[in-house]
Amino acid sequence: MSLIIKDLHASVQGTEILKGINLEIPKGELHAVMGPNGSGKSTLSKVICGHKDYVVTSGEIWLDGQNLLEMSVDERSRAGVFLAFQYPMEVPGVSNANFLRAALQARMPEGEELSVVDFYKKLYAAMGVLGMDRKLTSRSVNEGFSGGEKKRNEVLQMMLLDPLYAILDETDSGLDIDALRIVSQGVNAMRSPFRSFMVITHYKRLLEYIRPDVVHVLAYGKIVRTGGYELVDELERDGYEFLKNFEEPGK
Repeated sequence: MSLIIKDLHASVQGTEILKGINLEIPKGELHAVMGPNGSGKSTLSKVICGHKDYVVTSGEIWLDGQNLLEMSVDERSRAGVFLAFQYPMEVPGVSNANFLRAALQARMPEGEELSVVDFYKKLYAAMGVLGMDRKLTSRSVNEGFSGGEKKRNEVLQMMLLDPLYAILDETDSGLDIDALRIVSQGVNAMRSPFRSFMVITHYKRLLEYIRPDVVHVLAYGKIVRTGGYELVDELERDGYEFLKNFEEPGK
């Protein structure tokens, strides 16, 4: 079973950003997506999750044999898709604990109640992995959090919601080396033969901690190169010099 994207084209505010994405992420694999600014990496993540501002003009996305493009945002989440945001939003007036409990309760069968004891046991175990202070459970979601705390909170949500396909959109941006290592521990703790990851990043340092199975370079709205970890080393050394050999679609 896989997340399969076929010839995906998508636009935002009338401008085409994705210009023919082809990508397959089988269960159990972690794929890194790298590329220059403005190449379409974050757009790809938002299209997969169903952001209303992004319009799919052609192409397909299949999730374990289901047509993802026919699902609402909520249905995609229930099917196992999760997105850790590059810029997590603040939600004043809603405590972290209540937010997470509500999200988990929404995934329970109708008429079944989430055990409070089991919830806090799972919550505190995940917070321990991420080195998070338990006091954060009573604070409003991301309100007043540092950049590192917001990113840890995103990974905490991922660990609690236990998705089948997790997308991390530049989760490493703004993290110091200690926070980066701790966040990576949370991701690595979730790796399994039944879960896949798409990790969007600009930097090798994250991928040193969560070593990808496959690396893709996205540029001009398309996947232009795919390789193993050696591609990360090449990009670290030479940057995107090789893109001079590629012509931007439409030019």
